[in-house]
Amino acid sequence: MASADPVQIPSRALFRQPEVCEIAQVQPYVLRSWEAEFQDLGVAKVQGGPRVYRRADVERVLRIKHLLFVEGLTIAGARRKLQDEQLVAAPAASLAELDDLLSSDVRERILSVRKSLRALSAMLSQGPGSADTEFALAAPVAAAPRPKRASAAAAKTPVRRAAKKK
Repeated sequence: MASADPVQIPSRALFRQPEVCEIAQVQPYVLRSWEAEFQDLGVAKVQGGPRVYRRADVERVLRIKHLLFVEGLTIAGARRKLQDEQLVAAPAASLAELDDLLSSDVRERILSVRKSLRALSAMLSQGPGSADTEFALAAPVAAAPRPKRASAAAAKTPVRRAAKKK
């Protein structure tokens, strides 16, 4: 079903449904069923207008077709595989976005905290008995029992009795 040659996607931003069906070599009902299964597939259609797909959607349709027809996955298996692939790619993208948002001052503070955490981790991983240990954790020492104090009410009671006896 799938050809060995890579599919050439025209260099455009948007595609209509018949064009996507032709590129992916699938029937329109198949594409519509994939839209129902993969919610983020395709651009929302305009009232009365045709279904429109971005270039990334066309690439995703081709990936779904490959997972289903070549690798033999079920729809649920293809969905899980695509989600896993997105999770792997997401951290790199979010780090790049985060780098753009951070000022150099914030970046310096984060690097300082990171350095401190690594130093602390290194200290804790040395374990007890290491010669470089500056401090050691020890069990708390039990405090000596305190002598019982008389309550304020008990201290005032004798004074009142003494006043009454006079």
